[in-house]
Amino acid sequence: MKPQNFAEKVVWYSAIGTYGLYFLGAQYIFIPAIAWLLTLYLCKQTWQQTRTSSANKITVPWSIWVWIVSMLLLELALILGHIDFDLGLTKTIFSSINNWARQYALLALFPLIGCLHIRPQIIYRAACVICLQSLVFAAISYLIFTLHLPHIEYISPLAILGGGSDELYSVDFYEIEYGTNLLRLKLFAPWCPELGMIANIYFFLALQEQNYKWKIIGAVGAIAMIIGSFSRAAILCLPIVITLVWVIGKLAQPVTYITLAIASFVISILSPQLVNLIQTSREQFDSFRASSSEVRGLLVNLALDRWYEAPIWGHGVVTPWLNTPGIGTHHTWVGLLFIRGIVGLFAFATPLFCSFIDLLFKVQKSITAKVGMSVILILFIFSSVIDISYIVHLYWLGLVMLGIALKEEYIGTF
Repeated sequence: MKPQNFAEKVVWYSAIGTYGLYFLGAQYIFIPAIAWLLTLYLCKQTWQQTRTSSANKITVPWSIWVWIVSMLLLELALILGHIDFDLGLTKTIFSSINNWARQYALLALFPLIGCLHIRPQIIYRAACVICLQSLVFAAISYLIFTLHLPHIEYISPLAILGGGSDELYSVDFYEIEYGTNLLRLKLFAPWCPELGMIANIYFFLALQEQNYKWKIIGAVGAIAMIIGSFSRAAILCLPIVITLVWVIGKLAQPVTYITLAIASFVISILSPQLVNLIQTSREQFDSFRASSSEVRGLLVNLALDRWYEAPIWGHGVVTPWLNTPGIGTHHTWVGLLFIRGIVGLFAFATPLFCSFIDLLFKVQKSITAKVGMSVILILFIFSSVIDISYIVHLYWLGLVMLGIALKEEYIGTF
């Protein structure tokens, strides 16, 4: 698999160099820079495309325009939130760079980059390569832990220049769960649940790889990261998304409705037992790493309780609270409501919903659309668990693939 043009070369070498960037602590600097570089390249190509044949023209679909406009609206909410709380020009510029240009803006830029001439196969193979690299470093991590060897851990000097939290520049393959002595993989992600989310996206990318050996390597590597992260959401997310994508992809077929009707009948008969099973499973789910669930729940409740203080444009920034990451973290939806207000919440929900509707029709006949739909579903699930904006620079391959799926023309009838 070799890249055939400038955009493919940038995507390919940036992706397979993930661990090289990780060891340098440069991911949070390099990947956003790549996003803006390729966006400028797209603008240049669009400006010059009148000289090219119609078959090679770059077109941006309406659903990606919704992402672009919505992320610009988020920047407006950021600015007005800072003005409302008199945070100053310096803080506003700093937040615009670190919290928008390097985070939320990328949610629009990477799908936009997918409008360039980038083959999906490049994305699939790159994901498989990263999964293979992750398998190697996961094995090294378990070996270090088992043999009680010195743990490789440091923060890159780039943290001084880069901005953002130190975790975004740290090199630390795993962490030991306090109280349980449980090894949880982080690998190239700053936190364990974030690795689980990234691995879920890579699983669906690897699943479309045409080379059977690479497909198996990619799928196994992704599953190993999901299990090794010990993220409850990541472990549940994989079967849920597999099921949902299958069902959504079969909506045009009568057998789907027959199956759903039979399933509904069976569920109605077994509903008391199912309710008890769900309640028991929920209790066991919350009891596993109960302290984490308690902190997350507390921060969410605090954010909801204080949202009324700035309902329209939000508080502007994360609010420190005791010995926690702060109010407005740990949950994308609640965090947006608290930090960017109802405007920010609307600006994130709208493109997510529009992309879902766009892909809902395409997914009936398109494999590419199924991959895009899986990315949307994973984003939706994890947005209720973590703040997905912090790690856009790590699951960016999925967003490029989303852009490729969104630009694909709808053929046929629903």
